[in-house]
Amino acid sequence: MSPLKDRIKALSEMGHFFRHISEKDSTYTPLFNAIEQAQTQNGWFQKTACLLALEAWGETLRLERIEKWLLPYGYEEQKNPKTIAVIMAGNIPLVGLHDLITIWIAGHRALVKCASKDTILIPFLIDTFPVFKSLSSISEGKLEGFDAVIATGSNNAARYFDHYFSKYPHIIRKNKNGVAVLNGNETPKELEALGNDILQYYGLGCRNVSKLYVPRNYDFNLIFGGLYPHANIIDHNKYANNYDYNKAVHLMSEYDFLENGFFMLREEKSFASPIATAHYEYYDDIDVLMKQLEEEKDKLQCIVSKLSLPGAFPFGEAQNPALWDYADGTDTLAFLKSL
Repeated sequence: MSPLKDRIKALSEMGHFFRHISEKDSTYTPLFNAIEQAQTQNGWFQKTACLLALEAWGETLRLERIEKWLLPYGYEEQKNPKTIAVIMAGNIPLVGLHDLITIWIAGHRALVKCASKDTILIPFLIDTFPVFKSLSSISEGKLEGFDAVIATGSNNAARYFDHYFSKYPHIIRKNKNGVAVLNGNETPKELEALGNDILQYYGLGCRNVSKLYVPRNYDFNLIFGGLYPHANIIDHNKYANNYDYNKAVHLMSEYDFLENGFFMLREEKSFASPIATAHYEYYDDIDVLMKQLEEEKDKLQCIVSKLSLPGAFPFGEAQNPALWDYADGTDTLAFLKSL
């Protein structure tokens, strides 16, 4: 096991590697080849989406941010390293990287089960950094020889995980969604940033905003204005097919909805929305709304708003959590250090 200081250094070097990606630098040729393979395997993993994820991680993995993350936990070495099975989702590029680096930093070994449509990028990154390659293995069959589990999947998968891994220490994550709370006074720049929160990674991430809370008589043209810079998203075949299909479902179901040629808005209470659609709901009292959201926080991954709401992210930052912004609010590092 490499010392913690070497693992911290390797993480900051990973961040540096991500921040300086350039097609003009032959050092990055293997990375661009991996991205091309990932896009062939999964049509949602377009080059732009992969580079966006890498860029975000480059900013996250700055040395000062890594040190700030670790400071509350102390820097003691793990005396009894365990093997942690990590079952990754595959909805957006590098979605399982936070769990992986947390296992490494905690001083354990990672047994990685990649999603079937995301078997390229994570193994590539593991192989690129020798310190982490020595702490990782990829499982392509049945998971065996592990001491604890971190698993992310659909609600149906989570029920299976809960049963199958019940005898192991575990973190099991289910479907969650992002929501936005607006007051009608958002600037065009803020609404463009909200457009990123809605449509970045084609809206497939658990941190993407899928539900809007708006005051009565809200002008939805403001939302469509913020989404307009993403109009060329309809040129992506998989997205366009989903847009056409979900629009047909809305029409056949005789739902009332608004649309602009590439995105739809529908009044609906549920948090989860189909691709190319966001749900919305009116509110009359912000305090009542916040109490409601607090009661349903187990279904929420994040809230974005310009209002002073507890834990809310600024518009445009839904997909840029800090290292200490743990998925589902579960402190993964504390869990791993307790094993």
